[in-house]
Amino acid sequence: MELQSLIYLFVGVSFAVYIGIALWAKAGSTKEFYVAGGGVHPVANGMATAADWMSAASFISLAGIISFKGSDGGAYLMGWTGGYVLLAMLLAPYLRKFGKFTVPDFVGDRYYSDVARTVAVVAVIFISFTYVAGQMRGVGIVFSRFLQVDVNTGVFIGMGIVFFYSVLGGMKGITYTQVAQYVVMIFAYTIPAVFLSLQVTDTFLPQLGLFAQTSFEFSDGVKVIPEGTYLLHALDQSIQDLGFAAYTEPGNMWNTFMLTTALMLGTAGLPHVIVRFFTVPTVQDARVSAGWALLFIAIMYTTISSVAAFSRVNLIKNVQNVDYQAFVKGELTHKDGTANNGNWFKTWEKGGLIAWTDINGDGKIQYSSGAAFEGAKGKPVFDGKKLAADGHRITTNAKPARNDGTIQNELYVDRDIMVLANPEIANLPNWVIAFIAAGGLAAALSTAAGLLLVIASAISHDLMGQVIFKDKKTGKSTMSEKSELMWARISAVAAICVAGYLGINPPGFVAQVVAFAFGLAAAAFFPTIILGIFDKRMNKEGAIAGILTGLIFTFAYIVYFVFLGGQKEDYLFGIAPSGIGTIGTLLHLIVAYVVSRMTPPPPQEIQDLVESIRIPSGVGEAHDH
Repeated sequence: MELQSLIYLFVGVSFAVYIGIALWAKAGSTKEFYVAGGGVHPVANGMATAADWMSAASFISLAGIISFKGSDGGAYLMGWTGGYVLLAMLLAPYLRKFGKFTVPDFVGDRYYSDVARTVAVVAVIFISFTYVAGQMRGVGIVFSRFLQVDVNTGVFIGMGIVFFYSVLGGMKGITYTQVAQYVVMIFAYTIPAVFLSLQVTDTFLPQLGLFAQTSFEFSDGVKVIPEGTYLLHALDQSIQDLGFAAYTEPGNMWNTFMLTTALMLGTAGLPHVIVRFFTVPTVQDARVSAGWALLFIAIMYTTISSVAAFSRVNLIKNVQNVDYQAFVKGELTHKDGTANNGNWFKTWEKGGLIAWTDINGDGKIQYSSGAAFEGAKGKPVFDGKKLAADGHRITTNAKPARNDGTIQNELYVDRDIMVLANPEIANLPNWVIAFIAAGGLAAALSTAAGLLLVIASAISHDLMGQVIFKDKKTGKSTMSEKSELMWARISAVAAICVAGYLGINPPGFVAQVVAFAFGLAAAAFFPTIILGIFDKRMNKEGAIAGILTGLIFTFAYIVYFVFLGGQKEDYLFGIAPSGIGTIGTLLHLIVAYVVSRMTPPPPQEIQDLVESIRIPSGVGEAHDH
């Protein structure tokens, strides 16, 4: 079967399954909408948690970052993995025992304040929309390539799919959909990884392929890398020949540390992951579920570094110094007689995610360090209607940029395409390429749905139910369950519309946007949650001041240096915007602690409550407070 037909088949079947599950698991109550009724099996919840946590950034973008940044990209692996362990072991059991399934609900009750709850709602919505922008961009990227539509149309299709199983099914529908998405995602990632490992190194396990020897000879345009060279050594030599820093050479260790810390603390404060620990029956089940999720996450995360290395080698081997016309027509072969088919290049080129400009006029693609195009951040600006005489897309409002390297760079590659394009670059079977398309969509849609539900819950449950429509005498919501469920669905629809807009107009590439969201989550929530569990003296004044300080500082820093033209030399302590969440977290911690000591202590019943959630004897049903 031809590639496009297989893609339609794989994606169509997976979408039919997701929608079918949503209809089967339609939420009939607020408890089912918010926490899937609290009756999900720990293993199933572990799969759903893994799918929720491994977003488009993990599936689509992370290997691309490592592929281009080398060892510095490991900050994302360490930060996200370490952050999940931190959340699962240090926070989740206590939050589960406290019995409040949203961060604003925890903040509002622990800090006995509607103002604190409202501030937390605003922060949750803000962070979740930042995060979901990356997911919707991921959806658009996958659709633009594999369904032959533009990125914007792809985002609209994704919005429609998410609408079905998040608005109708709520957390119940999302949970069981995410189980199916995890299965699709993990097979879609590991099967191509096995193929690539066998192709590049003759090693079956991709995790070991990173340390194996290459199984072919290839030229980087300067030297020939002989067969049998260790993969990491081959990468170091080839990209240094092309003017890049060595793949294994660490860069700015200070920024790597700050980014890793921000990602860890942000993971522990992410609201859509925290709510997962309330979809199982008991506290003990929450602990077991966390262990299963870590195992399911590790299957992919131990594979990512190898996929990153394979993709960079394949890019250089297949693209460097080849004749463009013969390449895109599929007329080239490698020395071993295997095809070097460049049809994929032309397809990705149409979406503006890869581009070539013939600077020296020799008709060959030259790849080296330096921007291929001048313009905003070196990215080409495409005129969708104009094509050069030789068929490749030309740029407007941008001109070729020259560099001083041995080779002038003529190639622009969006790092978000590396995982998705890699099976095509390597000329793998069509069914493998179709499978990875379904997996990429599963990754983006699963996290997007979880985030959209968090936004809906924050508006309907926390803001409307617990603040706007709260009886001041009884302290309980005056909304009926039917009314709250209606508002939850309306909020979800509104959130999907905003998410779609952000997907069409993203503030950066997928993993960069996600890193910003994690930094904001760290600075806004981590200290208030951790102090709320372990510090009886922490009060509402400290929490409010801390949340506002961390969120405003981190947001202002990101906006100034990413969107308002701030210069690198002006970075605070040399910290890049992606890692500034660490400083925001520290400021939050200091401000919250100092303010709490300068203001009255919390009521005695709150102090007793904090004491009770740390006692391990109640490993049964969560308490309602």
